[in-house]
Amino acid sequence: MVGVKAMMSESEFMRLPDDGRKYEMVDREAKEAPAGMRHDEIVMRAGVALYPYARGRGALSGSQAGFRMEGGNIRSPDISFTRKERLPGGQSPIGFGEAAPDLCIEVISPSEDWEDAFRKIGEYFASGAEEVWLLRPEARQATVYRSLLETRVYGPEDRLGGGDLLPGLACRVEKLFEVG
Repeated sequence: MVGVKAMMSESEFMRLPDDGRKYEMVDREAKEAPAGMRHDEIVMRAGVALYPYARGRGALSGSQAGFRMEGGNIRSPDISFTRKERLPGGQSPIGFGEAAPDLCIEVISPSEDWEDAFRKIGEYFASGAEEVWLLRPEARQATVYRSLLETRVYGPEDRLGGGDLLPGLACRVEKLFEVG
């Protein structure tokens, strides 16, 4: 049929070519999640800041790790942390995670589709996330969601804490956005 898109299965999604792009499966279609070099540099800086607090507590993953959402989508946060007790046998699965990570972090680019970003936040919470962080490099801010209704915006001089998920973490927001 002309104009009708075939719905992608999870196995078809897994066989997408490794072309260096990041994809999520949204509404049974592969959706590219564009990210540039600066975006990745911020992701790496945040991952390095979190790593000492995540080590031994669970799995800290980058954007290539996929997680099955309650509604069937497969999402890949830029950074994720899943407590060890939520991992099968205390180990990361070889394939996709069966639920949202405990902490999902997204770096928001200027071209980000805000409707999609808010949809992701809702999917993360519906699928088991405890916190979602949106890092906004252009504003040099971090917005922490503890639910869809409980949020706090952190400015450049504020410190992000790890709470119960990553005890001891206290990172100045500005440090996450330093590049070069």
